[in-house]
Amino acid sequence: MNSKTTASEPLLLLIACLLALLVSGFAPFDRPTWWLEVFPVLIGLPLLLATWHRFPLTPLVYRLLFLHALILILGGHYSYARVPLGSWVQELFDLQRNHYDRIGHLAQGFIPALLTRELLRRQLKLSGRWLFFLVIAVCLGISAMYELIEWWAALIGGDGAQAFLGTQGDIWDTHWDMLLALTGAITAMLILPRLHDRQLAKLTAGSSV
Repeated sequence: MNSKTTASEPLLLLIACLLALLVSGFAPFDRPTWWLEVFPVLIGLPLLLATWHRFPLTPLVYRLLFLHALILILGGHYSYARVPLGSWVQELFDLQRNHYDRIGHLAQGFIPALLTRELLRRQLKLSGRWLFFLVIAVCLGISAMYELIEWWAALIGGDGAQAFLGTQGDIWDTHWDMLLALTGAITAMLILPRLHDRQLAKLTAGSSV
């Protein structure tokens, strides 16, 4: 019963993600921005489907990837500067900007950190300080690449790319984005390794039977 429940969870997460994607695609704030924001989800879902049977991931990583997808999908529908959750927090604390994009960039470090850790642990058998260093480096690389994509979008789209950039007039927005990704990656590597290793051990034991 437990194995069936574990096996069905990725499928349930996939269905929920597809439903959220479908709903978000209905009358989004800006259609080009929607495509740009959900593009990682559109790339990631087929990859996860293609590798589900021969290289399943731990439940922890699947759940985190689902959460990350929801963050991107919600931001794509409203655009990050207009997400109601961020607007509510902005009004509650009398902030000068909608900080929903900060949540997105924190997740951009936190969640890829666990995915990267799993790949390095299982494929290269890494552990200890080298594992910590390489996970952080990969997450910073992902964050830097995303900032380059935003720069290219600004060059191509001009003022039309403002909804995708979501800087909201902050000249240090890029620096904040990378700092938050770094913070998210370090946090994940400090608080989740034990839980992650337990799930890795169960996954490895189950696959070897």
